[in-house]
Amino acid sequence: MIDYHFGAYIRLLSFKNYLSGYYMNLFSLLDEITVLPNHIAGSKKELINALVDTLKDKVDSNEQLEDVRKAVFEREEIMSTGVGKGLAIPHAKTKAVSENHAAFALLKDPLDFDSIDNEPVRLVFLLVGPESKNSQHIKLLSRISRLMNSGSFREKILACTSSDEILEAFRMEEEKYFVN
Repeated sequence: MIDYHFGAYIRLLSFKNYLSGYYMNLFSLLDEITVLPNHIAGSKKELINALVDTLKDKVDSNEQLEDVRKAVFEREEIMSTGVGKGLAIPHAKTKAVSENHAAFALLKDPLDFDSIDNEPVRLVFLLVGPESKNSQHIKLLSRISRLMNSGSFREKILACTSSDEILEAFRMEEEKYFVN
């Protein structure tokens, strides 16, 4: 009963934010460049580097990109962002950016990510935001977690073969889950 009411409350808040213009959806942070379908990575470090590299056109300089990279790796050193169920959410807040940026990888083969459930990951969502917007960063992390907690959505993403399919899956799921 509590889960139902909490879910209804979250959907209501999301809808109110949508109407007020505050609504920030995840799929609007992604595009064909920042989505890596069937990606092959030999290590966690290689994967995070590839995801950060997709953001190069979203920041003003190589120095900013390297600051983003450093922040993500520093956060990852504190504790693995492998959250279980085949999902990792590497993330960081940094002064190097003034708005939120994201990238997503669907791995061809499972990769060890030191996840809390000791299972490898295939779904990796990178989120980077400004230090000044802590509340928004937490809300986006929560949104990622809630979307990816759906077994049917994870299966839908795992069946995707292109960036366009992944983007459309995020769009449809997010609209269904947070707006309707």
